[in-house]
Amino acid sequence: MRARRQPSLTLRATLAFSVVAMLAVASAGMYLYETMKGAVMTRSDHAVLARLDHFRKLLQYDLTLTTLQSSPQLFENMLDSEDDIFIIAEPGKPAVIMVNPLHAPLPPMPVVPANMPLGVADMRSGLLDSGVPMRAATVEAVSGGKVVHLTAAHIAVKEMATLAGFRNRILLAVSLAFVLTALLGYVLLRRGLRPLRRMASHAAAITPAQLDSRMDNRDTPVELQQLGEAYNAMLDRLADGYQRLTQFSADLAHEIRTPVGSLMGHCQVALRQPRTEDEYQALLASNLEELERISRMVESILFLARADEAKAALNRQTLDLADEMQRVAGYFEGLAEERDIALHTEGDARIEADPLLLRRALSNLVANAIRYADEGSVIDIRVIESRVVENGRQCRIEVENQGPTLDGATLGKLFDRFYRGDASRHQSSDSNGLGLAIVAAIMQLHGGEVSVNQPAPGRICFALMFPRQPGARLL
Repeated sequence: MRARRQPSLTLRATLAFSVVAMLAVASAGMYLYETMKGAVMTRSDHAVLARLDHFRKLLQYDLTLTTLQSSPQLFENMLDSEDDIFIIAEPGKPAVIMVNPLHAPLPPMPVVPANMPLGVADMRSGLLDSGVPMRAATVEAVSGGKVVHLTAAHIAVKEMATLAGFRNRILLAVSLAFVLTALLGYVLLRRGLRPLRRMASHAAAITPAQLDSRMDNRDTPVELQQLGEAYNAMLDRLADGYQRLTQFSADLAHEIRTPVGSLMGHCQVALRQPRTEDEYQALLASNLEELERISRMVESILFLARADEAKAALNRQTLDLADEMQRVAGYFEGLAEERDIALHTEGDARIEADPLLLRRALSNLVANAIRYADEGSVIDIRVIESRVVENGRQCRIEVENQGPTLDGATLGKLFDRFYRGDASRHQSSDSNGLGLAIVAAIMQLHGGEVSVNQPAPGRICFALMFPRQPGARLL
């Protein structure tokens, strides 16, 4: 069953922006609508109250009921709307004036006494069958010594029509805001996300033969520049790793071809004619040396291949570096004496490290120093304290010897796999060119680093820099 395809980021962002714009416009429109509605109804309330107050004064000072009965059109002409209601009646008697064109029912209303002022609180609301609202009030007046009740009501037909038109315009504005925001948002988002599409196209075109291609981030938005830089940095790492892998494969094939070719040559020569037992033993001994060389090379390659997975399996222990240096110096003492080389140790510290890996790294450095040091010289193995601005104090182990001066290009390649600094002794050397690469891998597992420099002409110094652990101390 195929997984349902998720909507694009452009579509989701466009819909989100459109909904936000629609809600914003709708909220503003509803606020304006309610404000306008309140203002219109308040205006009609004040018109009704003013009408009642005006007619109450007219009846009190100028008009009588007799005049009203003879001129009923007088009040009809004074109304603002042909649908408005105006009633004058004595309590308990038929109305003297009855203006109610729509025959609308009036809501129950209290009678405001003649000596009391009128207010909005005296108004009452009603509703016609058509749904049109009504606002009405009743007041008491005195005309010619008689008490009469004046009832006025305003039916908001025109106001509702005006508000309905305004409401329709609000709905139209909301719809237009949604559509325009969707269209403009889609166009702008498509344009803004163009660097991502360009990055996807660039990534799709990357092949092992095109790892040198990089994205141009000059016109990339600020928010995507970090992603573009990280993408280019990833390609740099991939290109470097691929080149190393290609070089490693070529070097590995070359290194294995030499001993395998030697083994095949010895065996072919031996099979051409019968040999004595001593000759066969010599052949087997020679072949065994080549096989041991291949075995050491395979072990070193396996260690380098598993270095990343081994980081989580480090067996860290608190180690006394003075004891570790003495242990390694004692192990290589016989080999050093063969070349009249002295091993000198100095300093002490305690660090957290894997003992087997530390001994292997230190042993590789000492073996390398003995192999290339001048005869009759001294190899210094020492522990010193190094101060680094960002990381505080580090524990530094140095192995320094006297030997040939190396140029900068050679120093930069010493930790490459299968690289040998002594090309003149390449064939006779028992080194497989992986010792220093293993040292670098061990230091990487410990979170440290290895470096090499020439403090003086004819002197070369390798340094293992371990990060200080909590509780570790220099002695």
